[in-house]
Amino acid sequence: MYLPHERNVSLNTISAYRDAFVSFFSFLRDEKQIKVEKATLSDINRDNVVEYLRWLIEKQGNSIATRNNRLAALHSFVSYLQYDSIEYLDQWQRILAISSLKKEHPTPVYFTKEGIKLLLEQPDSTCYKGLRHLTILALMYDTGCRVQELADLTVESVQIQYKPYSIKISGKGRKVRIVPLSEHVVVILKKYMDRYHIDSAISLKRPIFCNSGGNKLTRAGITYILRKYADMARVYNSNIIPDITSCHQLRHSRAMHLLQSGVNLVWIRDLLGHTSIQTTEVYARADSKQKREAIEQASECLTPTQVTGDWIDNSNLITWLKGLGKR
Repeated sequence: MYLPHERNVSLNTISAYRDAFVSFFSFLRDEKQIKVEKATLSDINRDNVVEYLRWLIEKQGNSIATRNNRLAALHSFVSYLQYDSIEYLDQWQRILAISSLKKEHPTPVYFTKEGIKLLLEQPDSTCYKGLRHLTILALMYDTGCRVQELADLTVESVQIQYKPYSIKISGKGRKVRIVPLSEHVVVILKKYMDRYHIDSAISLKRPIFCNSGGNKLTRAGITYILRKYADMARVYNSNIIPDITSCHQLRHSRAMHLLQSGVNLVWIRDLLGHTSIQTTEVYARADSKQKREAIEQASECLTPTQVTGDWIDNSNLITWLKGLGKR
């Protein structure tokens, strides 16, 4: 009750915190031989937490980002316990003093425009599932949304009855943003909704994308769809399809392509739903080609138009060098 009602956190955050504690109790069971049913508050101490964080990276192969997310969940829990179990206050403060690790910001992996075009050519839109898969991939790229944001889309999220076409996306922290839709993607979306008999006037709360059981698509299901068609595209041209693909690469791709087309970084930030422009700047830092071209265009020629020196045309360089300075 604390997280949804007092902290007002999203369901995704609650799920992340749940996974963190499943992982932590697995560590206590496997590494400390402490059974979950016998674990007490005294087992949630600084030494165990530090060992757990090290275990995540060294034995589980998790990234620094995952390690920091697990720590954030534990921090949130002990912050609550500071008031609920005050007798352990010193223990909780020692855990709260554990810092997050500084993580590197790797260059985003993204598809080229040619790669996206090849990817979207793979689904067979004349068949039932092929049209659904094409709509998923095209919409995820066009909006730059996260995979969970795509899974959470409902019929009432889309406004395609009249221009300007747009879609309402619920992002991290329950923040809502309105994203414009390209006309060519709206054409695909309308065909999909018509073929799947998705009536916007009747089923407003229905997920746009469902699995064969009629349930909302999962992140794993959407990832499977992307990788299926990425593998197919790679057969035609492996040079423009990343070796390892993820749904987030479509988000990176959209941001990079907009940046390369001259779209303002602030507008890209708003499209992606970033809280800070600093997060979006990673795309500007990554696009070395655009930086090089921008610098070349902005450079003025301040050097002499003619550089004298007849040694360039001298066929006998050694003779020229020996006579240098003897005049």
